Amino acid sequence: MSQYRPDRPSTLLSRLRRVACLLACGLLLPLAAVAQDVHYDWQSVRIGGGGYVSGLVFHPAEKGLYYARTDVGGAYRWDDAAKKWIPLTDWLGADDANLTGIESMAVDPHDTGWIYLAAGTYTTEAAGNGAILRSHDRGATFQRVDLPFKLGGNELARGNGERLAVDPHDGRILFFGSRDAGLWRSDDHAAHWARVDAFPAVATSFASTAKNQWRRQPIGIVFVVFEPASGKTGQPTPVLYAGVSTRETSLFRSTDGGKSWQAVPGQPIGLRPTHMRRSPDGSYYLTYGDEPGPDDMNDGAVWKFTPADGRWADITPIPRNGKPSGFGWGDITVDAHDPRILMASTFCHYTPYDEIYRSTDGGQHWQPVFPRSTFDHSNARWTADHHPHWMSSLVIDPFDPDHVMFVTGYGVWASRNMRAFDHGGTVDWWFQDTNLEETVPLGLASPAEGAHLLSAVGDLDGFRHDDLDVAPLQLTSPPRYANGYSIDVAGNVPRVVVRTGRIRGPVDAVRAAYSLDGAKSWHAFASEPGGKGEGTVAVAADGRSALWFPLDAGNAYVTRDWGKHWQAAAGLPKAARVLADRVDPQRFYAQDIVTGTLFASHDGGLHFSAIDGAFGDAVKQQYQAPRRPTNAVVYAVPGQAGELVAVSARGGVIHGRDDGHLLRQSHGIDSAVSLGFGKAAPGRSESTLFLAGAIAGQRGLFRSIDGGAQWQRINDDTHQYGEVGYVTGDPRVFGRVYFATGGRGIFRGDPKGEQP
Repeated sequence: MSQYRPDRPSTLLSRLRRVACLLACGLLLPLAAVAQDVHYDWQSVRIGGGGYVSGLVFHPAEKGLYYARTDVGGAYRWDDAAKKWIPLTDWLGADDANLTGIESMAVDPHDTGWIYLAAGTYTTEAAGNGAILRSHDRGATFQRVDLPFKLGGNELARGNGERLAVDPHDGRILFFGSRDAGLWRSDDHAAHWARVDAFPAVATSFASTAKNQWRRQPIGIVFVVFEPASGKTGQPTPVLYAGVSTRETSLFRSTDGGKSWQAVPGQPIGLRPTHMRRSPDGSYYLTYGDEPGPDDMNDGAVWKFTPADGRWADITPIPRNGKPSGFGWGDITVDAHDPRILMASTFCHYTPYDEIYRSTDGGQHWQPVFPRSTFDHSNARWTADHHPHWMSSLVIDPFDPDHVMFVTGYGVWASRNMRAFDHGGTVDWWFQDTNLEETVPLGLASPAEGAHLLSAVGDLDGFRHDDLDVAPLQLTSPPRYANGYSIDVAGNVPRVVVRTGRIRGPVDAVRAAYSLDGAKSWHAFASEPGGKGEGTVAVAADGRSALWFPLDAGNAYVTRDWGKHWQAAAGLPKAARVLADRVDPQRFYAQDIVTGTLFASHDGGLHFSAIDGAFGDAVKQQYQAPRRPTNAVVYAVPGQAGELVAVSARGGVIHGRDDGHLLRQSHGIDSAVSLGFGKAAPGRSESTLFLAGAIAGQRGLFRSIDGGAQWQRINDDTHQYGEVGYVTGDPRVFGRVYFATGGRGIFRGDPKGEQP
């Protein structure tokens, strides 16, 4: 600890004079002040789903009460009166963004108030431990119980389950099957947990791991199921099952309330179990795959187990005939009132496509459902381009056998009249995703004319939103990207837009495109200059040229004829992010993503030189040791040629020119993730600033109408949305802000009745 020493009067006076000079010259803003909060209305920018809904759980005691979990976008409760999903985890902030991936969920069969969420997105070293979020008011409020291990809500096997289960005879008791820490038990509504040491070691062995292109991951115990017929009200249920994701012996049973465990005799081996469902007649149905999914499954089966006599029967809808099927099985469901009615979903059956099978005789005979189905795409028109896949949760409503729901990699489908199928009729499906918005947008732009919002979206290419409350079609093809990556609008000609994206499968199209009519129609660039596509792209302020730094290309390239010819930019590092000046078409910028060094070009992107001086040094310092480096993301200032703003966790907001001159720097900002520019406040000339970060110890979304001297928090603790990414204001509507999330899609905010 350093010792405090008061300055001598002369030294203190000189320092005060120096600070006064800096303030007068605009080089240093005072410590960022947080003014009174501005109250905002928050609404999703309507896309209509788009992300993987990994599980559904119906409450057996109340009609219309059911929940959905997603891999990165939190959990939802269906509001049957309003006919929409209610998000339950928007209160999670950026510090707890890892908890927005929901690994499992469970309800108390006899208490409609309880909902439990097992939250945690990754098991990587950098990720924090998981937590149980418990609520006794259907998710209106939660208590958080931290766990001593990690969860993987966005990892392999995330569609398996459920890992979390409530004892049907004693709601205080819960069991949870972890990925790498074995089986755990709670006796007090999930407030405290203890490991069940007697559970077999295979749950934490190498055999219960799996590998994809990313890394080898722990899978562990994928479901826990109680046998309600074995217990009495008010006493622990003695018989329960747990399934381990392994090709070895995988199903275990306890007959003493979880104290000891034994392998279930006669079970199949060679495949991994994914789900176990109880039939009203006391039998069980299990689905299997050679891999846990969702990335791959190359073989699988469906089995029936009858505990009364210990018999196992293979009832796979498409017989394997002694060889791998080429796909697996996602889930199976049983009518709660008729054990003869079964439905099962294929998994990774991409040729020709995944299918749901239905049986009315207990699995002796099956029929495919989709050949006699219609799909209503009016709720989200872009779904017409997608066939259902990743159907890892399939449920017959326990109160309405005509209502069947299944999840996909992009949302939830539901039937209107399932039993019509049994009489030779057609099944009608609608996209039951209203207010369930789960996407990861990677770029946003709000042009000065035309559509209010353009986006590049992970897994869904991107969207042009003329109406923010209507889910539009994706950006028109060709090209059609599997993953939107970068988007930019010409500063002086907003009808000119460029974008990049990833193409799934063999590359047969250029991975950058341009539009000359405000993103209504698109044309692929004539060619690619090199690299593996994607990367960042910028369009000159006059819309007549573009600068593209493709992924792994090692350089940026300029085109003045939309890709017919390319010229390599000189003076850039091997990996950089590019952007364009908002006013001067001859100015382009780039930032080294490794060192943070800024570069500027004054000849249309052909030659770059490093931006030195106080501004360039201030940005580079954010990437340097000894403190942990942080990215300083750079933006071009609207309406000001040659001006840039960088934001970072340590440097706050740094405003400078491309000649290296530091204009001003806002201190007192604890962290800064993204900065956006919006329409100036009435009576002011500078753009309104929107900041995602933390100020004065408070994390959130902030607004400044005076260049960063004062900031107002515009969100609140119940509207945090986990990880907030790209932020941009609307240049035509004062106060309006758009921001991207790490799994909850795109939001817009408008001030409530503000009088500037």
